[in-house]
Amino acid sequence: MSGKKPLFERRGAFCCVVENHLFPLRLSGGPDGELSAALRYLNQRYTMPNERAQALLTDIGTEELGHLEIIATLVYKLTKDATPAQMREAGLGGHYAEHEKALFYSDANGIPWTAAYIQSKGDPIADLAENIAGEEKMRATYQWLINLTDDPDLIDALKYLREREVVHSQRFREALYLVEEHYKTHKFF
Repeated sequence: MSGKKPLFERRGAFCCVVENHLFPLRLSGGPDGELSAALRYLNQRYTMPNERAQALLTDIGTEELGHLEIIATLVYKLTKDATPAQMREAGLGGHYAEHEKALFYSDANGIPWTAAYIQSKGDPIADLAENIAGEEKMRATYQWLINLTDDPDLIDALKYLREREVVHSQRFREALYLVEEHYKTHKFF
């Protein structure tokens, strides 16, 4: 990137220990979840008009895959020792009937993930604006999940994920500014 400061720097993985606390947390498989975000960003990077925006989408898309791994680990730890009755009591009876305790990408209502969730307009300004909104939606979702539990280790993991969404939103705002500046100096019509 020709010596310029990157818009985004990756951080190390976050680990936590979650024991003996079953919580109805599903993989982020909804339209605003980590899987959709990762795939959306990794696809959108190709239509960004400058290297910095392309690199940002690559880095954040890759980090979102890491977030998906964190969530998968949390879900696994929260359900691995659960009985079928506990799964049912936690609202996961349908999941258990279909998948036992296997990880499966669905939203909080059990609706399976679909590629229809991935948006990529091809207009960098529209795509970055949508990405900002998506990060803010996930920030809110993580806060609401924090409000639903009293497990300190789970709260720590969710706070970490929530904070990363804030950082991503800020980086997308910076990229949006750079793209808008790019279009001011390059006439396309």
